[in-house]
Amino acid sequence: MKSVILQSVLWILAIFFSYQIYDSINGPINFNKTKNIRYTKVINRMKEIRKAQIAHKDVNGIYANNFDSLVKFIDEGIFTLIEKRDSSYLEYDRTYRIDMLREVVVVDTLGFVPVKDSLFHGEESYKFFANVPVEGVEAKFEIKSDIIEKNGYRVPVFEVKIAKSVLLHDQNKDLLKQENETISVDGVNGSAIVLGSLSEIKTNGNWPTIFDAIQ
Repeated sequence: MKSVILQSVLWILAIFFSYQIYDSINGPINFNKTKNIRYTKVINRMKEIRKAQIAHKDVNGIYANNFDSLVKFIDEGIFTLIEKRDSSYLEYDRTYRIDMLREVVVVDTLGFVPVKDSLFHGEESYKFFANVPVEGVEAKFEIKSDIIEKNGYRVPVFEVKIAKSVLLHDQNKDLLKQENETISVDGVNGSAIVLGSLSEIKTNGNWPTIFDAIQ
């Protein structure tokens, strides 16, 4: 009887330690797989937001400070299509008392096109810009804009971000802690995925270039 109990205990221990070894090997693999899938979805959404924010600044001179304003701009905004061409004309110069050639740049207005058609070609995914596009993650992006002083100029800036702990809320906490402390040229550094900056003039994100090639 005792030998049977001992064998049962040994089997349980063997199964337990086998699982521990399996989990120690496959846990990080599965974590990274889930992480990369979710990061890709978020970064692709952020790239769409960046496209819309740059258009907003081109038309209005500043970035949108909230998603409602950004979506409204896409719905109602208009791009003016222009063409620039070099030209010249003769003008009488009173100093030299002769006609002199003047060179100018002429700007012609060719027409107008809705922002929505130009950027999104009839698709309406932009209406959900605020929502994090990851199944099982009920969260929204943080968005802010500001105007900062740089070298004597007032420059518009914006930032969009989402915490890694939100995206990976259902993953191993120890692996998440390591991910939040990432400092690597091949990784998304810091505890959040961030597009833009409120202190620097930039519209790129804190992700490696490999994510820019993924759609």
